[in-house]
Amino acid sequence: MSCSNCKKGEDGNPRGCKSNGNCGTGGCGPLTVFDWLEGVALPTGQTAFDIVEVRFKSNRKGFYRRSGGIEVQVGDVVVLDAEVGWDIGVVSLRGELVRAQMKAKKVKDDHEIKKILRKAAQEDIDSWQNARMRETETVTKSREIIRNLGLHMKLSDVEFQGDAKKATFYYIAEERVDFRELVRDLAGAFAVRVEMRQIGARQEAARVGGIGVCGRELCCSSWLTDFRSVSTSAARYQQLSLNPQKLAGQCGKLKCCLNFELDQYVESVKEFPSPNTKIKLKEGRAVVFKMDIFKSLVYLLQLDAPSSSPVPVSLEDMKELMAMNERGEYPKSLSEFALEEEPTEVDAVYSNVVGQDSLTRFDEERRRNKKNRGKSGGGNNRRGRPQGKAPGSAANKPAGDQRKSPSGNERPPRGKRKDGDKPRQGTPPNKSTNQG
Repeated sequence: MSCSNCKKGEDGNPRGCKSNGNCGTGGCGPLTVFDWLEGVALPTGQTAFDIVEVRFKSNRKGFYRRSGGIEVQVGDVVVLDAEVGWDIGVVSLRGELVRAQMKAKKVKDDHEIKKILRKAAQEDIDSWQNARMRETETVTKSREIIRNLGLHMKLSDVEFQGDAKKATFYYIAEERVDFRELVRDLAGAFAVRVEMRQIGARQEAARVGGIGVCGRELCCSSWLTDFRSVSTSAARYQQLSLNPQKLAGQCGKLKCCLNFELDQYVESVKEFPSPNTKIKLKEGRAVVFKMDIFKSLVYLLQLDAPSSSPVPVSLEDMKELMAMNERGEYPKSLSEFALEEEPTEVDAVYSNVVGQDSLTRFDEERRRNKKNRGKSGGGNNRRGRPQGKAPGSAANKPAGDQRKSPSGNERPPRGKRKDGDKPRQGTPPNKSTNQG
């Protein structure tokens, strides 16, 4: 059983859901573990593991035991035993991989694991959906109650149990909160058993979800299941600027992706000198400005030359400079070891044919047109006209351009005023008119 947004594979099982696994009916979701043992027959005489993994709202998961030999498949909606009443969840994993998941999350296989009562009927699913529809309104009213009580806490989410007899309120608070009066007000307002659960900023971001600066869905809400501590040393190893606005995620904490490639950086930095290394020169001293582990370059900055720029030096030359200082030898300057940075390679497939990547392409065309106008005018003034000549004078026309009428007389130039015409208002009469 799955929702309308679920994508089914060839075997009919859901393979992903556009509703982030919150449809409440399918075994879909971005954090669902891929069962690579599905379809593999068990050895002779061995029975299937009797504990399955069940997913709830916002990818919260739990482990439940199959009671009475109930056979369930991934995606089945089941009724579960709860502390008060019963709850409903979706089976997300079964088989031997559940044993591995329990070992990774340090869950013991003992009598404390609750049981699966039965597969959910349509009445159970309807009751569950009605309880889920109350969550948005409950969050709004609960925040008003918290504001009226003056408590320093932030309500993040509310999750109702399948039978609507219990509600879990997830909140964030920096200090200890006395919510005894709040629990009484919430229980009286919604007529449910109230459970308050404090979560961190990272858990809130995982429950709410969102889009990161990389343009993809947040790792904590899509595939990241454990939250490891992130320190600023991870940014230092990766040569990143310690800018809180760039290093912090939507939760306000350091981004989890800073730990993804940290091990490779730590392994590569071992071959490089310490950032506090100083090289003595005859002209002064040089310190390590930055390091490029991908190109195996070390940028040195000379302290006694304030106007100088960082000089790139290969890792081998850097080690040689350190060895020379240990022997008491001091090079004259860094120019002997400086490398010329090669221009960036351009893909042969790409070619800038029309110059559309140039920011000054329109300025060059405008400058060219202005230069051509200046050449055509000779000794022109700012307007491109000969000095001392009227714009419509006959002296501007070449000798071979004088046109004649059929009677042999010279025809006045086109656009010129004929004799007897009145001059235009505001302009003096043309003195260089043709006679005869």
